[in-house]
Amino acid sequence: MGSVRYLLCSRGLFHLSKSSCMNTLVSRPGSRTRRFSVSSRCTTVMPAWVIDTYGNNDVLRFTKNASFPVINYPNEVIVKVFAAGLNPLDVSMRGGHGAATLSMKRDPLNIKQTGSEFPLVLGRDVSGVIMECGLDVKYFRERDEVWAAIPPWKQGSLAEFVVLSGNEVSHKPKSLSHTEAAAIPFVAMTAWSALVNTGGLSKDNCAKKRILILGGSGGVGTFSIQMLKAWGAHVTVTCSQNAEQFLRGLGADHVVDYTAGPVEEPLSALEKFDLILDNVGGDTERWALNLLKPWSGAKYVTLVTPFLQNTDRLGIADGMMQTAATVATKALKHLVKGVHYRWGLFAPSGPALDEVREMVDAGQIMTDNRVGLCCLCSAPLCVLSVRYGLWWRRLSAFPRSRRPLRRWRRGMLEERLWSRSAKGDKTDSTKK
Repeated sequence: MGSVRYLLCSRGLFHLSKSSCMNTLVSRPGSRTRRFSVSSRCTTVMPAWVIDTYGNNDVLRFTKNASFPVINYPNEVIVKVFAAGLNPLDVSMRGGHGAATLSMKRDPLNIKQTGSEFPLVLGRDVSGVIMECGLDVKYFRERDEVWAAIPPWKQGSLAEFVVLSGNEVSHKPKSLSHTEAAAIPFVAMTAWSALVNTGGLSKDNCAKKRILILGGSGGVGTFSIQMLKAWGAHVTVTCSQNAEQFLRGLGADHVVDYTAGPVEEPLSALEKFDLILDNVGGDTERWALNLLKPWSGAKYVTLVTPFLQNTDRLGIADGMMQTAATVATKALKHLVKGVHYRWGLFAPSGPALDEVREMVDAGQIMTDNRVGLCCLCSAPLCVLSVRYGLWWRRLSAFPRSRRPLRRWRRGMLEERLWSRSAKGDKTDSTKK
């Protein structure tokens, strides 16, 4: 998983309308009457960042006429977006990665025409306020502050509103602003799926277990370190020398610098591990499973899988067959050696986010007070480019090492951005 994390504040991107609302009473047989709010005027469009075809940065466009989301099922909610997060997955989706699988998920019966997903809204993280609830939604009310990780097959959060299932939404941590909260859900649910759903870990059985995280300085890695330490595990991570102090500050017990030489040598000298989380992939599978405790239920979980690549290249049927053959072969190969081989896949979960919220409010998951979980130098540039309409395409088209900004100028831009952001927040709170 890549480590680049971007945050976007929609209050600077859009002028959020404050239309008057009226209350309506709805009753169903066998249930008590409930009151919900609806707009006094019909709203059919909203502002959003969309793509109309797969490609490079040039396909991204801003429109004020994106289709307004509607509730199609009684367990859905409409969320007014206050802050959104961009992940490396969004960049891959913009280029068409996983298009075959995601299209099948959106339209299982293949009723719609090819390209029916366009215009497509990206953005996998959202923090905002619930504006409307389906009739079967009991856990949330209008005006509740919530956060969520949006599944890749649904329309994303780079819009004024987004519709989600009530099972995918959770109440936002009270200790975080919307901007901070929008940095966490997607990486949290990716890590949760790998460690809990696939790895079988929990706060009840994690104490004193030895966990190895390969590639610990990314979003998934940094979240995993903090969650595992909160559960009492012993955590070893691999990273570059520049990130060593940062990861130790998050609680990592042992850090191995992969830039100093092959990491398998120093890792082999350590005690065997109960679980390995691989965020790197590639050649690591060749030697990483030898670091597990044999015949003790130890598991190797990798987040780098060829599933979407297979379906894009071979089609849905052949791609899934190829994927099944690959994972089955590897699982059996290592099972005879006494260790388990698993793939970790993202899975949205509101109840899991509830537990993450409790850890955040308890101070067990740390966030930066400006840009959220992963504070990288490139993140404020993306906030600036969207919030004030500056340099979106020109800057994002450059690789990080070639972006035409010196460090001193980047620092000036960040300082200017956050001073404006603070003033804007004060103005908003004064209006409220």
